[in-house]
Parts: sequence; structure tokens; C-alpha cells
Amino acid sequence: MEDLKTYIESGILELYVLGDVTAEEKLQVEEMAAKHPAIRAELDEIELSIELYAENNAVEPSAHLRDRVLNSILTNFGGDGTFTSQAEETKSNVITFPAAKTNNFFKYAFAACFALLLASSIALITLYNRLQQSNTQIAALQLDKQHFANTVSLKEGELEVLQDASFKFLKLQGTAKSPVSQITVAWSPAKKKVWIDMRSMKMPVNDKEHQYQLWALVGGKPVDLGVFDENPDSTDMKEMKSIASADAFAVTLEPRGGSASPTMDEMMVIGKF
Repeated sequence: MEDLKTYIESGILELYVLGDVTAEEKLQVEEMAAKHPAIRAELDEIELSIELYAENNAVEPSAHLRDRVLNSILTNFGGDGTFTSQAEETKSNVITFPAAKTNNFFKYAFAACFALLLASSIALITLYNRLQQSNTQIAALQLDKQHFANTVSLKEGELEVLQDASFKFLKLQGTAKSPVSQITVAWSPAKKKVWIDMRSMKMPVNDKEHQYQLWALVGGKPVDLGVFDENPDSTDMKEMKSIASADAFAVTLEPRGGSASPTMDEMMVIGKF
């Protein structure tokens, strides 16, 4: 029953009565009407409604227009004089039928639905673009927030180094490889923390294929404490790997990413406590 109701409300029956359907649709309506009394009854009701509407809205043509139409018809078959009597007789027997009015409701309804669909699509696309822009802005704000948090954390670490009496400061001096180089190391044996002062560092700028590597010398053996780059614009301190004891610290120039053991020929600075 739900399918029959949907079929009746689809508008196909009105189009059938108005003759505005294809041959396939016409055959389909007739088959459905033969199978389902409800559709047959709906068709009869639509036909009756259209007839009543046409009867109530009929327009009687003017006598002058009626005469012109009849004369035009008679002219196609002969002269006016030949058929005068028949024309007069025909006039008296003419039954005027109201002109059928074209029902454009469904065409207008379809056009309105299409326009609404188009407007909705444009609105959805606009909303999607705005959503993408909002997501991009949120991502940028999150990055800024993370950067700010990292900066605050770094500054708190630097403040801890400066205020904590357990930190020892050691200035590493340049070697024969680079006599003018120097860098300050802050180390707290109690907290096993090691920082380097990037602000006061004086080292040649390394290329993209190399990095500086900090080493701690423990009992004459080198221990890797991490890599860093020489950045002239840096005004921060950098935290390196932790170590509990060290006899000395040194920096070598190594391939980017660091090495398992120091390249002694590339030692730039060294310092002992």
C-alpha cells in the first residue's frame, strides 16, 4: 500500500490524463490501473476534476472570431457563395468546447526543485570550504600553541640552570683545528642534566652534511651526548643527553646525525673540570 501511495503521489497519473507522458509511461499507467482498483479510481477522479475545472473555466468565443474560423474552414473547400447555406446551417449546430489549458504545474515544480537542489549544492560547497579554512586556522593555532609551550618549557629550563646551584659551568676552548672556537657547557651531576649555551657559542657554521656532536669523557672513554647545529640567530640554551659523571667535555664535527665514536681530527673544542 505504501508503494501504491508513493506511485499515486508521484504525479504520473496527472501527466497521463493530460497526455504528457511517453509511450512506455502510458503503458505502465494502464497496466497499473488494470491491476489496482485504487489507481483506476484515482485516474477517474483526476479526469472528473479536470473536466469540472474546464467546464467552470470555459470561455465563450466572440461571434466575430467564430465566424472567421468557420469561414476559413469553408474557404478550403470552395467559394463562400457555394456553401453559404451549409455554413449557416453549420453555424447553428456548432457546439463550442472550451480550449484545453496546459497544466504546467509539474514542469514548474521540477524547475523549482532543480533550482533548490542547485542552491543547496552551492551552499554545501561554501560551507565545506569555510570548514576547511576553519580547520586550517585551528591547526595553525595548535602549532602556535605548541611552539609557545615549547618556548615556555625551554625558558623554564634555562631559568633552572641559572638558579640551580648544582649546575657547574665549563667553557670549552678551541683546539688547533679551530683556535677561536668556544662553547659553554652547564652540567649538574646531581640531576644528570647537560645544557649548552647557544647564545655565547663561537663555532664555524656547519654545512648541511655535518653536525657538531658533544661528547663526555668518562674514564678516558667518549660518551655521546647528542648533536647540534651552529645557528648564529639562536639566543637559547639547548638541553643535551643526560650523564651522571664526566671528566671532561669535547665537541667534534661529524656527519649529520652523529657518529658512534668521535673523529679526533675534527675536534673543535675541549674542556676539563
